[in-house]
Amino acid sequence: MKEYYGIDITEIDGFDDLHNPGGILKDVMERASSIFGAESYLLVNGSTGGILSAVSAVARRGGTVIMARNCHKAVYHAVYLNRCSVRYIYPSFLETYGICGSISPKSVERQLQTSVGVCALVLTSPTYDGVVSDIETIVEMAHRQQIPVIVDEAHGAHFCVDARFPKDAVSCGADIVIHSIHKTLPALTQTGLLHVQGSLVDRERLQQFLKIYQTSSPSYILMAGIEQCISILETEREPLCHRFFEYNKLFTCKTENLGYLKILSSERTKEIGQEIFDYDPGKKVISVKGTTQSGRGLYNVLLNRYNLQMEMAGWDYVTAILTIMDGREGYMRLADALRETDGRLCKKSQTSHTEIEERPENVYNIYEAMEEKKEEMLLEDCEGKICGAFIQVYPPGIPLIVPGERFTKSVIRQLLYYRQQGFVIEGLRENRKKVSIIRKETYA
Repeated sequence: MKEYYGIDITEIDGFDDLHNPGGILKDVMERASSIFGAESYLLVNGSTGGILSAVSAVARRGGTVIMARNCHKAVYHAVYLNRCSVRYIYPSFLETYGICGSISPKSVERQLQTSVGVCALVLTSPTYDGVVSDIETIVEMAHRQQIPVIVDEAHGAHFCVDARFPKDAVSCGADIVIHSIHKTLPALTQTGLLHVQGSLVDRERLQQFLKIYQTSSPSYILMAGIEQCISILETEREPLCHRFFEYNKLFTCKTENLGYLKILSSERTKEIGQEIFDYDPGKKVISVKGTTQSGRGLYNVLLNRYNLQMEMAGWDYVTAILTIMDGREGYMRLADALRETDGRLCKKSQTSHTEIEERPENVYNIYEAMEEKKEEMLLEDCEGKICGAFIQVYPPGIPLIVPGERFTKSVIRQLLYYRQQGFVIEGLRENRKKVSIIRKETYA
């Protein structure tokens, strides 16, 4: 640890100020801009600070935000803080893999035509599972109405480093793009970048909110990590990307003839059609649907038997992330583990429950619901009641139900299943037995 103390400094002479950059930090931002293609800002508390700043910069209090229902909880927190009304766009649902598909440009167009006072459009692309939407077409639609587009591209910071990856959101014309560079690039946890372009975003307002949502004492260790990441991309990205695609090809060859496990890959998305516009080759969604295994069970097998850490487990799948910094051994160990595991699986004799796309009724705006008086109720008994808190499985941190939405049988069933399987569920109370509901004698 001693080597870190030596660079754990503050804004001393010669080391610049993140909130008023004019020296070495400004240089780092300019180098990032040359790589990512837009004006760049350093983030030292991950994409969360960038998302809060981005939404706050373009959303006027009481305005309307159109957002994908599968956005990260940070987007919901941003619309709550700005007291915005929300209009949701729902992604398609891929039954075979149990994950969300793309956001359709047609669904965006319908929402743009019917919503009034829209101040921002917010999307997540790629998703936690690697699904990419047609950002370029969606941006064109929004810009015809002078509506800025914010893309949470936290898991796609690597897209711009090689043309074989999906087209990045900056190149697609998005006004603000947020990257968690620590997720798929060589950077320390909690580091990110925010990129802004075009004339629809007030730079001064954006910079003000970056100062508000980021600490006034940013870590120089984290900022040095961002600079090192940029240096690697400047000097080594070509060989790193070359080996990534070579190893990815080897992995696909070794796992293409599995009997029970289904692996969603760039090649297989072509079979799905328009439900997935594009796909990140660094993500591997591994489905156990139709077998006697569960997603959580596969996660535990890979961790405990093979010492392989998956990114997350879902209802009946796990998601793995492979990056340009992973070596051949990691790819081959995962491929071999999946081949061995596949050989031990068998088909389930009856149809399994499916995690279905759920659209709870929205009774209150989020900020209205958050200010109502609450009480707690057993999860099993809350059907028809109105939720008073954000409840999400983490990861990925996408709310299953948000304040102001009505509990349904399906949402309750999903939460009970996740609880029984040992998932981390944020928002449950009293030993994960109760939920917060709005205290009302009757409901609208």
